[in-house]
Amino acid sequence: MQLPIPSQFTATEAEAPTAGITLIELSGQLDAHTAPDFERFLEERVRNEKKAKLILDFSALGYISSAGLGVLMGLIEEVRAQSGDMKLIKVPEKIYHVLDLLGFPIVFEVLPNLDDALVSFSKVK
Repeated sequence: MQLPIPSQFTATEAEAPTAGITLIELSGQLDAHTAPDFERFLEERVRNEKKAKLILDFSALGYISSAGLGVLMGLIEEVRAQSGDMKLIKVPEKIYHVLDLLGFPIVFEVLPNLDDALVSFSKVK
């Protein structure tokens, strides 16, 4: 399932790599114009489909604004309340610098690849 969003942004739910884990691939530019649709896309999965173990693949994301970051912050507590988590993978260096400046690596686990995210989910906390 793919959600087409203006400004050349897409959020696509990819084939589940492991049962119970949702992989979402982001591409394009996540900005103030595309963030509301992205928020609805994530809310559908978290609230309606009760998906709480999310991996967001940033490899094809060219830009993320504060509005896009706000979507992630707005849902992380809800995801964790369902005994889940949201992990970010393949974050381009220029986007990682923004995340790092804003303290996101303290809140979100940022990992180099899908395998590392799957291992992280498999660890008992």
